[in-house]
Amino acid sequence: MKLVDEAEITVIAGNGGNGCVGFRREKFIPLGGPDGGDGGDGGDVWLQADENLNTLVDFRHQRTFRAQRGENGMGSQMYGKGGADNVIAVPVGTVVVNVDTDEMIGDLTRHGERLLVARGGKGGLGNMHFKSSTNRSPRQSTPGGEGEQRVLKLELKLLADVGLLGFPNAGKSTFIRAVSAATPKVADYPFTTLYPNLGVVSVEPHRSFVIADIPGLIEGAADGAGLGARFLRHLQRTRLLLHLVDMAPMPGGVEGVSPAEQVRAIERELGKHDPELLRKPRWLVFNKADLMLADEAQAAAGAIVAELGWEQPWYVVSAIAREGTWPIMREVQAFLDRLREERLEAQAEAQAGQPRGEADAV
Repeated sequence: MKLVDEAEITVIAGNGGNGCVGFRREKFIPLGGPDGGDGGDGGDVWLQADENLNTLVDFRHQRTFRAQRGENGMGSQMYGKGGADNVIAVPVGTVVVNVDTDEMIGDLTRHGERLLVARGGKGGLGNMHFKSSTNRSPRQSTPGGEGEQRVLKLELKLLADVGLLGFPNAGKSTFIRAVSAATPKVADYPFTTLYPNLGVVSVEPHRSFVIADIPGLIEGAADGAGLGARFLRHLQRTRLLLHLVDMAPMPGGVEGVSPAEQVRAIERELGKHDPELLRKPRWLVFNKADLMLADEAQAAAGAIVAELGWEQPWYVVSAIAREGTWPIMREVQAFLDRLREERLEAQAEAQAGQPRGEADAV
C-alpha cells in the first residue's frame, strides 16, 4: 500500500439540543409551574494518535466526520442526553492545520495523544430557568448552540531517527534493504521509490532505531519538481541524515551529474525547503563502490570530500553487496545513544537547577 501523507477532511461537531417549554401537570397540582429541561450538549470531534496506523489513506474514502447532536430537553425538568463524541484515529506524527486560517492546531507525536478539533454546541435552556416573581409561566427557551465546523489539512511526518536522502538511483532503497527488514522496490531506473519506506535497524537486543527511505530528490524539488518535494517534510523529524551519493553516475538521466554537484544540488533543495535541515548532522555515504576497485573507490571518495570541503563523517559502501553498511549502522546507533544521554543529562541539570523555594511553595 502506498503511503498517503496528506489529506483534507471536514469535521462537524454536534449541535446542542434545544431547551424545552413545559409545565408541571399533575393531579391535584393545577399550578405546577414551568419545568422544561435543558438540551444536551453536542458531541465533540477529537483526533487520536494511533501507532498501528502508518498512512492517511482512509481519509481518501471518507472526508466528512460528524459528532452526535445533543437531545432536546423534556418536561419534568429532564435534561436532554449529550451527543456522543467522534474520535478519529490518525497515525502518530500527524500535523493538523486549519485550512481557513492556515494555522497549525496541533501535532500528534505520541500514541494515544488526543486533540480537540471541533467543540460541540451548548445545550439550550429550558423555561424553568426563566421563571420569576413577575413571570410565573414563562414560555421562553433557548435553542441549542451550533457545533464548530472546520476544514482540516492533515499532514503526516514520519517519526524516524535517521533519514536517507539523495538523487534518484543513488541506492537508498538497496541500502535500507541491506540494513533492515524493509523491502522497498529496487530497479535500474529512476524514481522507483514513490513513497517513503520505514525500516527498523536492530544493532543488538534492546538497541535499535528507525530509518526512513525518502523518494529521490532532483534540482528544483523544493519548488515542486520530481517526486521528493512533498516528502521533504519527513526529514524534519529525523535526528541524523545519511546522504547517499552515486560514486559512478551514468551519463544522462536525472543523476547524470558529478558526485560533488549531486551533493551541492541536494543541499540547495534542503535549504530552500527548510534551512534547519542543513543544520542537522549529515553524513556522506558513497555508494556503488563495487563498480570500482577498492583503492580507486577510496581515492575517488577522498577527492570528492576534498572538493566539497566536507568536515562531517563520510563512508564508502556497496549497498548491493552489503559491504561497509553494517559498520555505519553501529556508528549511527552510538551517535543516537550519545544524543539520548545528552538529553537526559540536560533534563537532570534543569531539574537540579530549579530553586527549592519554588518547589516548596508549590
